[in-house]
Amino acid sequence: METAMSTPMLTEQDASHLRLLSIFHYVVAAMTALFSLIFIIHVVIGIGVLSGRLPMNPAPGQAGPPFDERLYGWMFVAIGSAIVLGGLTLAGFMAYAGRCLAHRRRHLLCLIVAGASCCVTPFGTVLGVFTLLVLLRPSVKQAFNPVQA
Repeated sequence: METAMSTPMLTEQDASHLRLLSIFHYVVAAMTALFSLIFIIHVVIGIGVLSGRLPMNPAPGQAGPPFDERLYGWMFVAIGSAIVLGGLTLAGFMAYAGRCLAHRRRHLLCLIVAGASCCVTPFGTVLGVFTLLVLLRPSVKQAFNPVQA
C-alpha cells in the first residue's frame, strides 16, 4: 500500500505572499551579508594593533591612561569576528528560509528566522513582521504540513 502526499491548496493571495516573501528573504540576506562584512575593518585594526603597526600609545609628552595594547587589539579582533560570523550566519539562515518558503517546508524554521531577522533594522524588521503575519495564517500553516492521502 502506497501513500501519496498532497499539499492543501492555497489561495492565490497566500501563494503570491509566500512567493514575494521568498524573494525578499534572498534580498535581505544579501544585504545582511554585505553589511556584516563592514566589520572586517575592526578585525584588520585589531590585527594591526597586535602586530605593532598601529600603535595606540599616546604621543610623547601627552598624558594618557595606561592600557594594554594587546587587550584592545584582541577585543577588536574578537568583537569584529563575532559580528561578521553572526551576520553571515544569519544571512545564510535567511537565504535558506527563503528557499523553504518557496518550497513550503520547515514552517518552524521559517518562524524562527523571521523572528531573528527582526534584529536587522530596518529591512529585516519589516520582513520579519510580514513573514510572521503570513506564516501564522491557518491556511498557510496547513500548506506547510502535507496531508497523507
